[in-house]
Amino acid sequence: MADAALWYWPLDTAGGSVNFVMLLNWTVMILYNYFSAMFVGPGYVPLGWTPEKSQDCMYLQYCKVCQSYKAPRSHHCRKCNRCVMKMDHHCPWINNCCGYQNHASFTLFLLLAPLGCIHASFIFIMTMYTQLYNRISFGWSSVKIDMSAAKRDPRPIIPFGLSAFAASLFALGLALGTTIAVGMLFIIQMKVILTNKTSIESWIEEKAKDRIQYYQTGETFIFPYDMGSKWKNFRQVFTWSGIPEGDGLDWPVRDGCHQYSLTIEQLKQKADKRVRSVRYRAIEDYSGVCCPVTKGVKTFFTTPCTEEPRIALNKGDLILATRGLKHWMYGEKILISAADGGIRERGWFPRKCVEKYQYDSETDQPVDGEKKSK
Repeated sequence: MADAALWYWPLDTAGGSVNFVMLLNWTVMILYNYFSAMFVGPGYVPLGWTPEKSQDCMYLQYCKVCQSYKAPRSHHCRKCNRCVMKMDHHCPWINNCCGYQNHASFTLFLLLAPLGCIHASFIFIMTMYTQLYNRISFGWSSVKIDMSAAKRDPRPIIPFGLSAFAASLFALGLALGTTIAVGMLFIIQMKVILTNKTSIESWIEEKAKDRIQYYQTGETFIFPYDMGSKWKNFRQVFTWSGIPEGDGLDWPVRDGCHQYSLTIEQLKQKADKRVRSVRYRAIEDYSGVCCPVTKGVKTFFTTPCTEEPRIALNKGDLILATRGLKHWMYGEKILISAADGGIRERGWFPRKCVEKYQYDSETDQPVDGEKKSK
């Protein structure tokens, strides 16, 4: 705002007034949508929720934390510690999830922030140009810049010295960086909105194709919530009232699908994940730090760049690994109470801390030559 006043004083001309009002407009709209996304929240599945028909429970996953079934399109967020309706992702910048109730506000914030930063970048460039132009002296053999005061214009109401120039240049870099980074996020969000998906559901659809191709089942997975029209999909998120359609629990589906088409596919993927998981046993202790110094240079520098947690290991612990990288693995640590239906700790751990655990799948006992770890 200080640079806008320096470049185009708002009280003298209509153009300056319009420029200043537009800048205020961007600021208010960006902050309104930002705080709406933050404080309105995504909407949570009620604690203890069950479907109206008890037989439909067989199509749903059960959340032990919330003590309820996961409604269609909902997922449990470890950060919020609740099942979120139509969860897209957990955003650290709003310290909340993006989901059913705040998806529109979050997407509008992603649109307005780059537009406001483009306007701000133009103001920074024009301010620095005009202020430097009034302070440059051209000689026969040299060019001198005097930042103390303008040479031709009267002293400005807001002083523009070397520190102000440095601050404007730094702010220009931030504005351009925000335009690129947040603009890319907006494009990603619009792609999933126009197909009436979330980022998680796009991932589920990709895994469905991989599962069908791997097992050659001949199935055809059809995403049930795509209305077949980009405008209809757009209207599922953006409405004139600002309140999304529906209640976040029941959703309109396309012909040939039903309310639990996606949840049934999730159950199949969960079952496939259990079948393809590999049991490992810890042979070294691991404290659970993000970048362990004592586990090797390669392990230290190749730590997964993700918000997913790490799990601490003690020698002899059993882990079910579901995926992995060259030097890291992701899995679930089987606790002592796991046989009684207890919970499991999930997260990343260094590959060099574990070895494959040979056991009889029928008796769940170590094979000959292996010692029990518990």
